[in-house]
Amino acid sequence: MDELLKWRSEFPILDRTTYMISNSLGAMPRGVYNSMRAYADSWAERGVRAWEEGWWDMAVGVGDQIAPLLGVAPGEISLHQNVTLTQAVISSCFDFRAPRNKIVMVELEFPSIQYFYHEQARFGARVEVVKTPDTVRIDLEQVLAAIDETTLLVPISQVLFRSSYIVDMQAIVEKAHRVGAYVILDAFQAAGTIPLDVRALGADFAVGGVLKWLCGGPGVAYLYVREDLRAKLRPALTGWSAHQRPFAFEIGAIDAREDSFRYLNGTPHIPALYACQPGLEILNQVGISAIRAKSMRLTARLIEGAKSRGWRVNTPDNPAERAGTVSIDCPHAAEVCRELLAREVLVDYRPQAGVRLSPHFYNREDECDFALAQMAEILATGAWQKHAAAPVHV
Repeated sequence: MDELLKWRSEFPILDRTTYMISNSLGAMPRGVYNSMRAYADSWAERGVRAWEEGWWDMAVGVGDQIAPLLGVAPGEISLHQNVTLTQAVISSCFDFRAPRNKIVMVELEFPSIQYFYHEQARFGARVEVVKTPDTVRIDLEQVLAAIDETTLLVPISQVLFRSSYIVDMQAIVEKAHRVGAYVILDAFQAAGTIPLDVRALGADFAVGGVLKWLCGGPGVAYLYVREDLRAKLRPALTGWSAHQRPFAFEIGAIDAREDSFRYLNGTPHIPALYACQPGLEILNQVGISAIRAKSMRLTARLIEGAKSRGWRVNTPDNPAERAGTVSIDCPHAAEVCRELLAREVLVDYRPQAGVRLSPHFYNREDECDFALAQMAEILATGAWQKHAAAPVHV
């Protein structure tokens, strides 16, 4: 018996869809209704007093619910609006004057992060993008070779978004530290799918968001800064949330805090911080070990079913290399995705990946089989053709 299925009732959308898109947006927990009501009640009944009665501290306090999922301690996380902004906060701690001004990235990194770092060239950054041999894996040896004494930052995903390949972060951290570079670990597709111990790994920074596998919705991204760096670095992207005495409204240069508040800037995003908490509470109760064990079973089932139909799978067969998503490059994959959405089978499509199916702890085995069967039927009947000119946005 699958003990994790007892949580299905907490996610209303599971009653009317086959929800296999946690890699993009996790199913909303029922408790979000109460959370948002609590936010509205606080604003309506307490007004401006809500700031001093809890709102002001939420941009770090709510991070304590994320900390166990990353293997970090309470108080070590600050919360921001999205991951690109967390990268900007980190980048603002450094200058890009030669000789240490190189950014090493991999070709399969999420595009928003690539866009951000390429724009840092105007400030002197040299961006080296390491090519990959295919759409599934990075070439670890090439990445390690690119990290040299001129390297400043290595922003890299623990789990690649297209293929769900798990990167060997230990080797990358060790090489970077040996030559004096900093590693920014992007845990967006990792947290909530595989066990993480960011502290033990020695990552200098870790970033990610709650809207996918953590079932937290949009508007909340997390930033961890290694303990010995936290008070040492000085973000140029800052603001009154980072000031020692924000409500003193002092003019002039900032007197920055030395804890995680140091990495905040403007007014916190309170509604999103309310919305993300029910999902985090559930994830912490379920436990990552149980989620990981089930994920390996469900993704193996999807891979076997796809290969039995002759479809290319752009996700590693080896479960030790695979996180929570299976990317299936079937014929007419973009159009098949659109028809699946029309049939209430919620998945997505990405170029160079295919249809991405991402079962989570709340999914059943028969839902994996049903999604694959629907794909086969769409291809066999030609139903994909009605979407030949329609873009896929999810």
